[in-house]
Order: sequence, then structure tokens, then C-alpha cells
Amino acid sequence: MTKYDHQTIEEKWTKEWQRRDLYRAVDGDKKPKFYLLVEFPYPSGAGLHVGHARSWSAMDAYARKKRMEGFNVLYPMGWDAFGLPAENYALKMGVHPSKVVPNNIATFKEQCQNLGLSFDWSREIDTTDPKYYKWTQWIFVQLFKKGLAYQAEVLVNWCPNCKTNLADEEVLPNGTHERCGKPTERRPQKQWLLKITAYADKLLKGLETVDYSEDVKRQQINWIGKKEGMEIKFDDIKVFTTRPDTLAGATFVAVASDDEEGFTGQMVMNPATGEKIPVWKANYVLNSYGTGAVMGVPAYDERDREFALKHKIKIVEIEPDESMRKYGTPAVMYHLRDWVFSRQHYWGEPIPIVHCSKCGLVSVPESQLPVELPYLEKYEPSGTGESPLAKIEEWVKTTCSKCGEVARRETDTMPNWAGSNWYFIRYFDNKNEQELASKEKMKYWLPVDLYQGGAEHITLHLLYSRFIYRFLHEIGVVPTAEPYMKRRTHGIVLGPDGRKMSKSFGNVINPDEIVRKYGADTLRMYEMFMGPFGQMVAWNDTAVEGVYRFLKRVWVLTQGEFAIQSSPEAKRRVAKLVNKIDTDIEVLKFNTAVASAMEYINWWQDHKDEVGKDTVEKFILGLAPMAPFMTEEIWSLLGNTDSIHQQKWPKYDPELVSDENRIVVIQVNGKVRERLENGPDIEQRALESAKVKKYLSGAKYRTIIVPGKLINFVI
Repeated sequence: MTKYDHQTIEEKWTKEWQRRDLYRAVDGDKKPKFYLLVEFPYPSGAGLHVGHARSWSAMDAYARKKRMEGFNVLYPMGWDAFGLPAENYALKMGVHPSKVVPNNIATFKEQCQNLGLSFDWSREIDTTDPKYYKWTQWIFVQLFKKGLAYQAEVLVNWCPNCKTNLADEEVLPNGTHERCGKPTERRPQKQWLLKITAYADKLLKGLETVDYSEDVKRQQINWIGKKEGMEIKFDDIKVFTTRPDTLAGATFVAVASDDEEGFTGQMVMNPATGEKIPVWKANYVLNSYGTGAVMGVPAYDERDREFALKHKIKIVEIEPDESMRKYGTPAVMYHLRDWVFSRQHYWGEPIPIVHCSKCGLVSVPESQLPVELPYLEKYEPSGTGESPLAKIEEWVKTTCSKCGEVARRETDTMPNWAGSNWYFIRYFDNKNEQELASKEKMKYWLPVDLYQGGAEHITLHLLYSRFIYRFLHEIGVVPTAEPYMKRRTHGIVLGPDGRKMSKSFGNVINPDEIVRKYGADTLRMYEMFMGPFGQMVAWNDTAVEGVYRFLKRVWVLTQGEFAIQSSPEAKRRVAKLVNKIDTDIEVLKFNTAVASAMEYINWWQDHKDEVGKDTVEKFILGLAPMAPFMTEEIWSLLGNTDSIHQQKWPKYDPELVSDENRIVVIQVNGKVRERLENGPDIEQRALESAKVKKYLSGAKYRTIIVPGKLINFVI
């Protein structure tokens, strides 16, 4: 018997799968299509981490099973390589980002292939490729033409450490920058914005047509934050409230403030009582919500009450009165604000706009796209609020396409989100130079059947990409109104100490080391086995070794002698297992699928004389999506010439699993002596049970059977 040599096996099949181009999806194929999408990563210098491996390995198992079921599966991968993370990393390393990014991508790609991830590499994309971002810019031009991209002076988040402006989502609740951890400040600056607020109701309505898990839907709904209420005027101050019935209890008005709280000196009239009440500046009121002012009703609102007690403001107890609505006008407010879409850093897509003193803002003609990002040796943030691109006079100076006069290019670049808004479309047609993708291919593949990714991206990335996609649908580019029919998330992987993995904690797990020591199949199956897929789970080295031992047991059992014919029990158990793996993978319960395979191996170990080659092959086929390397090798050693991953998903007699969850009570003379799982050989197993045998030995009996429930041996 040969030893389980995971390194040799995995190197062999990695090369063979690449040679055969085994996982290429076919555009327009007659098979039913299945588009499985995972979030494409920022290719960091640290390489692929175990969080990537958890998501992608599980979805790879899903993709492999779907192929075996006869689907034409598109499972693609690409690189979200523009943006501040890449720029900051390049600055730290003292290398230009145009050199860093390709090296990082090469590392990531090799790691993906070493993990046996069945991505269709013929569709690979890179957001920093001018052939790609030509279409990112094209989308911006269409938004600009429709009045959905505009410039305005807004209060922006400024990070003095990174010397760049930030979107609201990049600032943590404590006011620090999510990436560098340093404090941010607010300051006014002219920015490009996208009018996502015009799509608020459409984005809400669209959620009714898709299958998103409840936490995903809730995040989308909360971020849009639609509230119906009333606008009420306190003299010259308008407030928005969802509780107009408490107007008579309003004893102050609070307005948003960026500085210290305090009385403004202004008094306004409560329209319901006629009383003059004070206007206060309050830090809990936000300029970004409603009118930037609220009526303080301390008897009915906890924050108002705390503020009133702190500042000794009167509290009036009243009964809510619906007639108070007559003092206001119906209004709808949203938490959602237009999306700040410009950044003042170097490594991003240039915004395709020129500033003409005669014509104003003019979009670059589509025939002149892409506006390529020029090479800039010194690309550090300017510190002035301008992009480093502003320093390249020969690039900035251009001509207006409308009047031919001298004009200046826009020097701001797009945010990290720009390339990820539509990347899933480009996978269909990544070399098309005439359009985003061909209409025919989009019609075939869209919408995405399942989009799986991290919980940290279920709010903004998901909302932004839905907005852009819906806009593209309205201008006739894409065939459907929603891009993703199903959205699911996975939990993050914590360090062995239960804390978030961080170099500073010394708890980072390097997947390459796990692959070298135990093999890719071990890493894949462990990450599926470690806990419920949607939950946060801590890494456990002992459990990794346990999965490795399981795979070695599989190897040993499949190298031994098999029974000439499988017993009914062996057939029943493998049918149950395949059914369990099938249903569990479908609902993303990967941990229980792996656990069931382990249980089967325990039974097989004790019943080798009952397991024939037919049962072994069914077991290996069921395990193939999760452990692709080992199963491919075993399949070959069993005498098969075609890849296991091109076989049909194993079929079984439904009768073998129809009562799989039922326990049959075994009685002797009406007294319970045993409980057994139901199956076609249940009576035989009952008679063989030691707990029953001792009562029936040598006796004559008759058998009463209630199918699926009870067997009673009456002596």
C-alpha cells in the first residue's frame, strides 16, 4: 500500500487540471447555467488568508457539485486592485503600485491553484487594467450624462495621516479611519457625488424580488433608512418627526452641531401650545438626517430626556394626540445620502471629466476612453487636498471636446468601490473592447444565481453595486433589474486565541503552511468543518490534525481489499451519506456534510467485509467536491480514466433514504427492547440486535410491523 503523499498528489493534479482546462464555463451552453460568484479580493502583499480559503473552498465544493449535477457553472475570479490599500502598501514597501500589484496577483493566483479552487481562469479580470477601467469610466460618463454624477461642496472626512478624503463608510463610529486607525476630521471640499438617493425606493422595492438572508436584507433596509413622518415648523426651523402625536410635549428644539452643545439664544414657538421654547445645539442631532433639527420631547424619547435632565430643560407629561398631525405636512426622510465618489489619491481610475472655462464640466468622449492613469514616480498624497495627479501639468492640460479651447482634466480619482460595482458582468466577456459585455452573454448568464461573501460587505458594496446595476438596466445595458438572485454570507475566522487575526497579536494562520504540512484537502475540509458557515469561528490546530487523520483513513480504506458485493446496509448508508452531502452543501451546511463523511468512515472501518467497489466509488464521488485532490487520485487508482470532477453526481434509490430520520421502536411482547434507524433491512437488524436476541433465542414468535414506526415480536 502506498503512503498518502498529499504533496505529490496535489502537484500532479494541479498541473493536470490546468492542462485539461477542466473548469471552463461555456457561453450559451444548452446545459442549465449556474453563476456562482464570490467577492474578488484586494490582492494584498500578505497573500491569501484563511478567511479567503474558508469562503472560496466552500463555494468551490458548491461549484463542483453543481457541475456534477449537470449545470454549466461559471465560477470566476479577478482582482480588485485599485485604491488606497494598494497605494499605502506600495508606499510602505517603497515600490510603485504598478509593480506591486502584478506581483501580488501572481502570488494570490498560485495560492488559489494550490488550493484546488476550480475558477475559470480564462475569465480573469484586473480592475487596474486600462481595458477594464475603460468601462468603469464609461459607466461614470453615462451617470454624468443622466445628471446622476455631479460636483458639490460637502463636508468630507479628512484623514490627516493618509492625507486623503474618506467616504462615511470608511470612518469608524469612534471617528477614526478604518484602515490606519488614526483620528479623522470634517472639512468642506468640492467633491464628485453619485445621486444614489434617487434610487432609494427602487433599491428597497428590489429586495422583495430576491432571496437574501434576513441579516443582509435588514442591513440594506437600515442603511437606506426610509422613514415616513411629518415636517413641522417651529417659526423658521423645520423639524422632521415620526411622532407628531407628541408635539404638545415638545419643550425644546435641538439642532445639529459640530462643536460644543449649548443654548443658541433663540426661542421659537411650539405651534401646538403657543409657548416659546429654547433652541439648543446638540451633538446627538445629525446634519445628515432629516432637516438637521429635531423637536425635543423628553417625556417620550430617552435621548431627549437625558439632554433635558443634563441642561435642566422642562419635561412635560402629555397624552399622545393624533390631532397634532394638523400642524405638519407629510414627509419622507432617508438615512441614505448621495455617494461621495472622488478621492484625492493617486492609485485609482481617473475621473473622465474636463473643466472648461467656457463650457463648464464636460465628459471625455467615449471614443477617447480610457483616460489612462499616468505613471507618477512620486505619488505620495499632496497634503493639500488635491490629488498628486494635479502635479502633472502636461497630463492635466488638455482641450475641451466641445469648443476646442484649452481645458484641465479632473485630477480626482475614483474610490475603491468603482471597479467592484460591475465586475461580475465583465467576467462574461473580459476581452470585449466594444462594450461592457455582449448582450447575448449577459442574457445567458445574468442574474447571478448565488453571491457569497463576507458580512462586512452586505451593506455598502452590495447597495452600490445594486444601484449601478439598476441604472445600467434602465439605460438598456443589462437584462434584469437586480444583479444577484441570492446573497449569503460567511463568518470570519478568528485566531486560536479567539481574537481577530493580527500580526500584533501573533495569531495569524498562514494557509500556505497548512497546505505544506497537511495538504490543501485538509485545509479545505477543516475550514468547512470548523463550524456553521455563517458564524464566526476560532482556529483550532487540533481539529486540523483531526481532519488530516480522517483523510489518511480514507486513503487506507480505499487502498485495501473490497467486498465482492456491497451489503444492503453499506448501500443504505452510502445513499444516506450522498443525500446528506447533497442537501447540506445546497444550504451551506458544510460542517455537517463533513461530519457525516467522518461518521461513514467510522462505520466502514468496522464493516470492511460489507463494502464493495460500487459503494467505495459512490463514497468517493460524494467526497469529491470537498476533497478534490485525494478523490481524483483514488478515482484514478480505481481504474477510471476520466476526471472524477466530470462524473455525474451519484444516484441512489430514494427508498434507501426516504425514512432516514425515523427511529423504529423494537418490542418483545409489547415491551421496548431496542430503537433502530429505519431502513429496508430493519427487521433483519432488529433480529440481530443483542438486546432482542436474548429474548427470542429458541422461541417461536410472530411479528407485528407498523411500517416506519414499530416492530413487535410476540412470543
